[in-house]
Amino acid sequence: MRPRTKAARPEASGWKDPSLRRSVALFRAFMGEQSDPEACYRLLARDAVSQVEAYGGPVSGRTVVDIGGGGGYFLEEFRRRGADAFLFEPDPRELGEHAPEGSVRADGYLLPLADGVADVTFSSNVLEHVDDPQTFLSEMVRVTRPGGLIYVSFTNWYSPWGGHEWAPWHYLGAERARNRYRRKTGREAKHRLGDNLFTIHVGTTLRQVRARPDVRVVAARSRYWPFLAGVVTRVPLLREFATWNLLLILRRCP
Repeated sequence: MRPRTKAARPEASGWKDPSLRRSVALFRAFMGEQSDPEACYRLLARDAVSQVEAYGGPVSGRTVVDIGGGGGYFLEEFRRRGADAFLFEPDPRELGEHAPEGSVRADGYLLPLADGVADVTFSSNVLEHVDDPQTFLSEMVRVTRPGGLIYVSFTNWYSPWGGHEWAPWHYLGAERARNRYRRKTGREAKHRLGDNLFTIHVGTTLRQVRARPDVRVVAARSRYWPFLAGVVTRVPLLREFATWNLLLILRRCP
């Protein structure tokens, strides 16, 4: 992939809070994630790429780097809309037996890419699974061209879903929640705090991102709220519980 020299696109105007119908559909899909993961993640992929286009314009003809996209649902949706998309995933188990074409096994801390090759860098629900999110974000910024778009979402720790499959019992402690999950299901939880799941907070992340000179924050909002999605992220303490999943849209500075 080679850096592009396109002029920065103007921000999409007229973006409105997503509908209640959309939020309900996503919530129902999440509830069925274990029984029908394909339907869940295909819906999430369509929704996420629509959000990218709402802020950055159509992805057709643009280079997209998806970091940590697992089985390739986001990759497939970007390509369906005409993007030149590539997937970088460190865990071969997430890629599955038949890794999507154009996928590379690579660590998000050290991507095998030159500076500024991507028009869009994308990461959905990955940041809570890395123990050094700032280095991860820095690498996303590095491979994005000046004027390019950076899409990052993550589930914050104090969200009702912060403990993932053992939520909301994570409020009572991670090990207690894991033990409860094992008793209820008869199997070990996929996630273990400090191993493949880490505490990450809305306020801390916003302060760190806003302090960076190499990006501009276009939007900081709850990813799934049907209304006042940007307001809730501006209220200290409340945002740690109510945001549920933080969506950051960043623009790479020249």
